[in-house]
Amino acid sequence: MAREQEERNLRVVEALYAATGKGDWATAESLLTEDFFITESATTPFAGVYRGRRALHDLFLQVVPASGVKKHDIQQMTAGGNTVVVLLELVLGGPPEARVALAEVFHLRDGQVCEIKPYYFDPGPMHAAKTRS
Repeated sequence: MAREQEERNLRVVEALYAATGKGDWATAESLLTEDFFITESATTPFAGVYRGRRALHDLFLQVVPASGVKKHDIQQMTAGGNTVVVLLELVLGGPPEARVALAEVFHLRDGQVCEIKPYYFDPGPMHAAKTRS
């Protein structure tokens, strides 16, 4: 039973990445709980807690244009219980192009994402890109 839940949680997170990647915010929001929130660390230029199903969309509208995110490359996904961890790199346009390594921790409840916490290895390129914009 636990493995089935973990597989389901992986599929939900994969679907969330797919929906946000193509700008399908209706689908993305359907994968989030009503009390969803995402916490950006104080070390990032987008520090704060963003709440509600529209929070992810609103954060994307800040982060992507300001930092020049061109794409993301998922390296690995793993699940345990109600948690999914995704290791990925954000590719920022240049010049020069930069890659930002991070881990995103997703907490799920009843088949929906209720929380995301990104952990940046080095948020410096995000700060530099935001300064250029």
